[in-house]
Amino acid sequence: MIDETRIKPLNRKHLTEGKYVLYWMQASQRVEYNHALAFAIEQSNQRKLPLIVYFGLTDGFPEANERHYFFMIEGLKEVQQAFHSRGIGCVIEQISPEIGAVKFAKNASLVVCDRGYLKIQKQWRKYVAEHIDCPLLQVESDVVVPIERASNKEEYSAATLRRKILRMLYKYLVPLSEETPKIDSSRLEFESHGISDTTRTVSALNIDHSVKPVASFHGGTSEAKKRLEEFISKKLDRYGDLRNDPNEDGLSNMSPYLHFGQISPLEIALEVIKSGSGVKDAYLEELIVRRELSINYVYYNQKYESFEGIPAWAKKTLLEHKNDNRAYIYSLQDLENAVTHDYYWNAAQKEMLNTGKMHGYMRMYWGKKILEWSTEPEKAYQTALYLNNKYELDGRDPNGFAGVAWCFGKHDRPWATRPIFGNVRFMSSEGLRRKFDADLYATRHSQ
Repeated sequence: MIDETRIKPLNRKHLTEGKYVLYWMQASQRVEYNHALAFAIEQSNQRKLPLIVYFGLTDGFPEANERHYFFMIEGLKEVQQAFHSRGIGCVIEQISPEIGAVKFAKNASLVVCDRGYLKIQKQWRKYVAEHIDCPLLQVESDVVVPIERASNKEEYSAATLRRKILRMLYKYLVPLSEETPKIDSSRLEFESHGISDTTRTVSALNIDHSVKPVASFHGGTSEAKKRLEEFISKKLDRYGDLRNDPNEDGLSNMSPYLHFGQISPLEIALEVIKSGSGVKDAYLEELIVRRELSINYVYYNQKYESFEGIPAWAKKTLLEHKNDNRAYIYSLQDLENAVTHDYYWNAAQKEMLNTGKMHGYMRMYWGKKILEWSTEPEKAYQTALYLNNKYELDGRDPNGFAGVAWCFGKHDRPWATRPIFGNVRFMSSEGLRRKFDADLYATRHSQ
């Protein structure tokens, strides 16, 4: 049974005499450790109805481009095959998800969906809830502790959320058991958008094709699991020492896979705990507390996409120093093309351009310098979001929105006053050199 605190009715419609139970899969793009799927299987077995999985492939997701879609389609191909092997019909349509979900719900007894936290994801679910004639039940599967269970408000910092999460974490760190579907729906006749050829599928979408896929990351649950196994066996024991050194391959690199729901944070947490590593808590802090703090931010703060979403003290101090003299000012084009005076910053930008992922420590420095080199903090904020969302595989994500906001004071405290930054934390190239071999990093990513 799925813990009831993960389940939330999104409308008050009554069960209908439908032909199937519909699982509208959108955020949790996986078969394993998927609470929404497990609940949908339970419901279909109880009602002795087949289960149909639906995914809406929209080419209108804000700021998504060829790099993002290629990674996602690679994962969806694997998911569709996995559903078929389990005897579950999976339909993929090239249509805005909420429109397709409403269409398929016409013959459903009830609809189960996963949960998304961004505005567009919440809008999709609200639209479906209002336009179908059967119940819509949302099951939360992409956090370890359900967001509203952890906190009913926007949290000030990791410290305030950590206390709340740790009090109940044991309740949610449990493996997910799933039933087997009793009715084979894989042979039911539904038209589905073909995605067997990833390149052809992506090229047919009406999206920005200027940002190309990267060779460094491939999508899919199997790829995520392979990377996780390698991290646990070869890197986890040294995670505390290596995670802030961009020259060391010490990170799990799970963020792109978590972004597309290709792996469950619960599965990652349980595997890390099972390893018995002495530094597992340091990684779990990032995976659970820090990641879910980001989700808390975008869920409760409706201005998470703008400068207005940062704390009042940070806005006040940055605006007070808005007219401070700046030694360097760069245009968006300069920044995007990595042609600043700063050897380290250029390397970080090029790492993102070329690999689809920038090391987390460098991303903090990168964002701080955009603030320092922009004519005004509001413009800097939008520039950082634009570049992050355009090139990062895990862009357009709660972690990305919260990460940019952190560079402007979110989830941080006031520091000593200095030009441009006011009381917002400052980072310098000297600080990078004290932390790790910054020249080596710059050399590696200079092309």
